[in-house]
Amino acid sequence: MKKRLFFRCAYDGTHYSGWQKQPNAKTIQGEIEEKLSRLFGNQSVDIVGCGRTDAGVHASQSYFHADLPTNFAPDQLRYKLNNMLPLDIAINEIVEVAEDAHARFDATRRTYYYFLHQHKLPFHQNDSWYYPRKLDVEKMNEATQFLLGRQDFTSFSKLHTDVNNNFCDISFAEWKHVGDQLRFEIRANRFLRNMVRAIVGTLLEVGNGSIAPEEVRNIIAKEDRGAAGCSVPAKGLFLQKIKYPYL
Repeated sequence: MKKRLFFRCAYDGTHYSGWQKQPNAKTIQGEIEEKLSRLFGNQSVDIVGCGRTDAGVHASQSYFHADLPTNFAPDQLRYKLNNMLPLDIAINEIVEVAEDAHARFDATRRTYYYFLHQHKLPFHQNDSWYYPRKLDVEKMNEATQFLLGRQDFTSFSKLHTDVNNNFCDISFAEWKHVGDQLRFEIRANRFLRNMVRAIVGTLLEVGNGSIAPEEVRNIIAKEDRGAAGCSVPAKGLFLQKIKYPYL
């Protein structure tokens, strides 16, 4: 007999080719599935993540589900799995859920952080981007207001992705100084591939004076990836929080 389990995890994506399992590449999903397979007698184990993070992207809170035999209590399974996983992947909680619960489709809200620093921080080279140009944070926050609401975010999406539509509902977006770093926080019901990194790159163009804040509205209306700014490096991006109706 199997039961559906939700796993809350965190990982440093520096040394991985993203979440999704790929042939001949080291991925978060691949590492976890391999260890679960060993725990359950080398039988094949498939896990379903709440989304796909790209190569180099981190997660402070992420979820995946799996249908597993009842060999171990959740806390025992967490202990055994953490002992097998590398130090840059952690399982923080395992809970039993309804058999139709789904880590990807049931998520109602996702929050991402992007960190950058404007003077050298030797201990943040893998989790923050060094951007030494002067920025007008007030104008950047003015521009974030044009992102809010349900809109077509094709201009900030990686091309040729396998989604039905590019509509997302952004409920919050803000830049804030946190210690020696500048942090961008954004919340939405869903995100497109590369969307946050493209948005950050565009808002930095506002901050350095290349475009006016209201130009963000025009970029969205064009529905053209070429109209937006460049994507910023993956290392500053964190999947921060996932919200479910039953967790």
